[in-house]
Amino acid sequence: MNTLNIYTRLVSLLLLLATSFAITAQQTAPTTSDDLYRIGAGDVLEVRVFNKPQLSRDAVRVDNHGMIRMPMVDSEIRASCRSEAELANEIATLYLKYQRNPHVDVFIKEYSSKPVAVLGAVDKPGQFQIQRRVKLLDLVSLAGGPTDRAGQQIIVAHSTELSSCDQTTPSAKDFDSYNLSSTLRAENAANPYVQAGDVITIPEAQQVFVVGNVLKPTSISLKEKVTISQAIAAAGGLMPDSRKDRVRILRQVGNSLTKSEIVVDLDAISKHKADDVALQANDIVEVPTASGKRFFRGLINAVAPTISRTVTMVP
Repeated sequence: MNTLNIYTRLVSLLLLLATSFAITAQQTAPTTSDDLYRIGAGDVLEVRVFNKPQLSRDAVRVDNHGMIRMPMVDSEIRASCRSEAELANEIATLYLKYQRNPHVDVFIKEYSSKPVAVLGAVDKPGQFQIQRRVKLLDLVSLAGGPTDRAGQQIIVAHSTELSSCDQTTPSAKDFDSYNLSSTLRAENAANPYVQAGDVITIPEAQQVFVVGNVLKPTSISLKEKVTISQAIAAAGGLMPDSRKDRVRILRQVGNSLTKSEIVVDLDAISKHKADDVALQANDIVEVPTASGKRFFRGLINAVAPTISRTVTMVP
């Protein structure tokens, strides 16, 4: 693992450590109404009416429309997007005609509403059955946090089958995109509540490749702007007899197999006589030897078609 990746991984671990303390403190603090689990389609409920067993139900499943039926109540009752206490109050109101001050309790027996999934560049991708309202950072932390190959985007795709229970910030879009660093810092704008059925994806960062007369030929994740001099430094620097004035960048033209060639003079860059070229996704940097031999021409020809077929996501 090169120095750039070690540094990035260390920063991610420090952010996750700080987040774990925040989550622990959050769990020990009093639960607010915003943090209460909202009943979803498929959940199984137990409804108890004190001293009225004929009005109680041991197990009632919330249907796909978020509704339940109760004895002596003519219409369906909306259960989805309500907490246990909110649904209990609604049922108690409906039973006022049968009992003075009815006492109703609602318990969730089975959490069966749609799980959320965390995919992509995380340590432990998978599905999670949430039993309370959680925010985006909570789910990323449960999935082990981002890996050192994670990019700077986090995408939340919303289920089209269930409407959002978040009435304060409803989203009409199929997906939302956030800056990963902002989410890891728990910034409110990038750390929304997650809804049942959401699919959270952290795409891997796009890459560039450094080959030729360098100490450690390598690939580098484009988590942020990387220049050619930075890329060569991350590859361990130049080997002796490198041709500094003829360093080449092979760059893919659009979605085709065609490659353009950019010749860079590292000496001119170091003397501030030329711009330090910013690299783009899938660029191949080749450092030739002073003798002019192309030791890595075969390697480039083998790698380039594979790179051109790689599907990347532009932030």
